[in-house]
Amino acid sequence: MKTKVYDKILKKISEDGGLTFLVVDPPNQSIEDAGKLGRAAEEAGVDFICVGGSVGAQGELLDKTVLALKENSSLDVILFPGNIASLSKHADAIYFMSLLNSNDPYYISGAQIASAMPVKRMGLEVIPTSYVVVEPGRAVGWVGRVQLIPRELPYLAAITALGGQYMGSKMVILESGGGAPSPAPREMVAATKKMIEIPLVVAGGVRDEKFAFETIAAGADIVHVGTAAEETSKSPGKTTNVLSKICSAVKKAGKQKL
Repeated sequence: MKTKVYDKILKKISEDGGLTFLVVDPPNQSIEDAGKLGRAAEEAGVDFICVGGSVGAQGELLDKTVLALKENSSLDVILFPGNIASLSKHADAIYFMSLLNSNDPYYISGAQIASAMPVKRMGLEVIPTSYVVVEPGRAVGWVGRVQLIPRELPYLAAITALGGQYMGSKMVILESGGGAPSPAPREMVAATKKMIEIPLVVAGGVRDEKFAFETIAAGADIVHVGTAAEETSKSPGKTTNVLSKICSAVKKAGKQKL
């Protein structure tokens, strides 16, 4: 099984201590603006780009978004799928995710079985990933029929992540939901990272450099940044500025951890 992108992620974590991934949700901006986001991301020091969302990230729109990002940057593009239609042969890799705390078996193993053959035929690099949704959950919590992890109970996130690692996951994502007011609490991030030996991603609510620094300092290896970039997608200069501040904060916290 190919591991080129995953190996690159591990290497960059070992060197920098913390990474920034831009998340682009295809329905949320035009193809042209997606390309501008990719260019701004690379200029700002973003490490990788993820593409996907809870609804609407599929078909021609998804393909054209991935191509626009790759035409405007040299960064690897990882699919962040919301359903079995969120596949594109133009991406470099895919988070092959199991939504561990869903109440619906479809999101735990059904979608994975249904998409396995198309993923193989596309030749995508697969990164087995445990997806753990914490409060407030927002759209992904609703779509995925999730039993949300309470923010005041960090150990529940930690043991869920450990269960995912023991089942073979190579990464864990703690997701608060796109547009959340804040990311997973620092205590939850710290407890989860202490429990696992694989990279920990924190997604949802990483809106600025303060949240980015605190999240990496608490133990996360990677932060996903989406809404903060989307809100400035019409102005590439502003996007570059926002992402540069977040990337600098991530690198500063990462170096302190090494």
